[in-house]
Amino acid sequence: MISAEAFEILKAHVLLRLTEQLPEQLTYHNAAHTKDVLEQAEIIAQAEGIAENDLHLLKVAALYHDTGFCSVYRGHEAESCKLVREELDSVLAAQALDAICGMIMATKIPQNPATHTERIICDADLDYLGRNDFEPISDALRKEFLSYKIAADDREWQQMQIGFFETHHYFTTTSNERRNSLKQKHLQELKVAFSLQYGQ
Repeated sequence: MISAEAFEILKAHVLLRLTEQLPEQLTYHNAAHTKDVLEQAEIIAQAEGIAENDLHLLKVAALYHDTGFCSVYRGHEAESCKLVREELDSVLAAQALDAICGMIMATKIPQNPATHTERIICDADLDYLGRNDFEPISDALRKEFLSYKIAADDREWQQMQIGFFETHHYFTTTSNERRNSLKQKHLQELKVAFSLQYGQ
């Protein structure tokens, strides 16, 4: 197990790596996103009442979940797991590393969590969908998708976003209570905006 002091050192190291090594085109998947996911994961976990050891592993998973973006875009989750195993093999047991990698892989879209901590990290990763700061964060993702040609143009981006909202659901009671109502409001606003702009 990593001590609280050691985790803070690890956190500083990983966030510095993300700041220095992530491509500039990653306007959404950046160090700020990782800090946000880490913060939200801890909030959700405490509300869900998970055990201290599980919280410890969850925080490590949240910290590392997007480190793979430093080298690849598609399939970054597997690369993040590889980094966890390489860097923490000497301080964490194999079972703990497996749990951390399970959480990281669960964030791959479409999300498919199997454990409580996996459900928590999935909800933390997409927490912004039901928050008041949704618009600027969404715009950062739009820029990233256009830059990487995941969306061809703004129209396709808006269609993708509406489709994603319609299929997404939060997994934890905490996130459903905290975020789902505003998330549904955002979805309706997205639909209205698309209809007004494109007449559909």
